[in-house]
Amino acid sequence: MLYHSESKLQRWRALAVFADGSECLVYLGRSSGQVRGGYPTAYADIFDGDEREQVERVVLQLWEGAADEGRWVEQATLAVPRAAATTRAR
Repeated sequence: MLYHSESKLQRWRALAVFADGSECLVYLGRSSGQVRGGYPTAYADIFDGDEREQVERVVLQLWEGAADEGRWVEQATLAVPRAAATTRAR
């Protein structure tokens, strides 16, 4: 049985890479523009100050292949949002 929750595959993602080599998904979207526009806000929501210090880089990746058979391919390195840029107004 197949369940389709979306009509279009989310093919792009921003992934934070930490100093120890671990990774964390930051943002998932349909286009590179959507991911580039949304990841700074998601980054601010996901990570606290200590975690932000451990992030070495944020990579933009594209899914290559069929939905159930493929791999993530790195397309670019994105700027790591800084505290001043990610502080949300309250």
